[in-house]
Amino acid sequence: MLTKGLFLSLLSLCLVPFAAAQDPDIVAKITPEAIEARIAEHRMGDLVITAAPGATVTIKQVRHAFLFGTALPNHLAENAEDTMTPEERGKYLEILAANFNYAVHENAMKWYDTEKAPGVVDYAVADRIWEIADSLNIPMRGHTVYWAKDEFLMDWLKALDNDALRKAVVDRAVSLINHYEGRIDEFDLNNEMLHGDFFRRRLGYGIISEMAWMVKAQNPNAKLYMNDYGIVDVGYNAGPYANQIEKLLANGVPLDGIGIQAHRSVNGDYTNTPYMVQRNLDRFNRFNLPIKITEALFVYDDDATRADKLRELFPIYFAHPNVEAILMWGFWEKPHWIPHSAMWTTDFTPTQQAEAYRDLVFGEWWTDTEATADSNGEVRLRAFYGDYIITVDGERQNVSLRKADGRATVAF
Repeated sequence: MLTKGLFLSLLSLCLVPFAAAQDPDIVAKITPEAIEARIAEHRMGDLVITAAPGATVTIKQVRHAFLFGTALPNHLAENAEDTMTPEERGKYLEILAANFNYAVHENAMKWYDTEKAPGVVDYAVADRIWEIADSLNIPMRGHTVYWAKDEFLMDWLKALDNDALRKAVVDRAVSLINHYEGRIDEFDLNNEMLHGDFFRRRLGYGIISEMAWMVKAQNPNAKLYMNDYGIVDVGYNAGPYANQIEKLLANGVPLDGIGIQAHRSVNGDYTNTPYMVQRNLDRFNRFNLPIKITEALFVYDDDATRADKLRELFPIYFAHPNVEAILMWGFWEKPHWIPHSAMWTTDFTPTQQAEAYRDLVFGEWWTDTEATADSNGEVRLRAFYGDYIITVDGERQNVSLRKADGRATVAF
């Protein structure tokens, strides 16, 4: 029998040549200087302000263009079971508005939550969560149209014969996509297809294409994302995931983006290194599709480690040119899926992880400064993409600096 000690010794020997064989280009990408340079290249543009020579110009960022999001639990809705108290909701929304500019339903949009009995479709909780987010000017993505894993499907659905199942699949797309058209126009298509195959097993592999085109038929503007795990957490599924995407695209499935979950955990003896995170993100460069880190958590035993891991990996995500969003999978401990990993405790005290998040998002990656117009009456600076208030001699103007433009000008 192979003892654990002998196994670990053999494993360490196997890893030595792997470490020595690391791609030098990827190693070079994960130095602090290289990450900072990519952030400056991909997340910043030129802001040019003209005013009287010598004028004092105040530049205040008020919103990121990059999407820093969170999952919103059912408990947020007043009409949900086990809803938050008014006091909890008020504090929750204060933190939400101050820290995030993007969101997703944690569970309220999933099929098992919206059609618990066949033909009885109820979006009331999901709608209320959307209304709350919308009131805060926080856009939402859709999670999820379908879910490939048997354990997350309703017993009544699994009991249908194949003809009835196919009709239910069609009805789901028609109902959900039409209901949210103009409010939510981006969806995870069939969640976690590397780990579940219910619909393919029952209806054949062509069902994925059918699902996608059913969504597009209801809303041609809908953007469809893949979504799966094991990519930048442990990393064992990065290659299979890229192969799956390649095959779907080759077969005409209209995919618009790649969702990558990132539940960082201490489960098992092996965790992904920064090198492997960078390498595994780069596997998807060839598709030239936007990437969203759809479900980020740092599930370590102590708060200091969770904060350190966030500081280590968020810059890699943020610096990657194809990554357009990072969503934490919830932030408040009380309703949290994995309570100890939450950023704010039950009494709404920010953890070290929350402070690390804010230091990056609203500190290192935030432009808030004052400058003096030169002799030509100009202030020119590199600034993070986002929305700004520019003030000169009491006069204020709003301006948006967008990546698509690379530059914004303001004249006083």
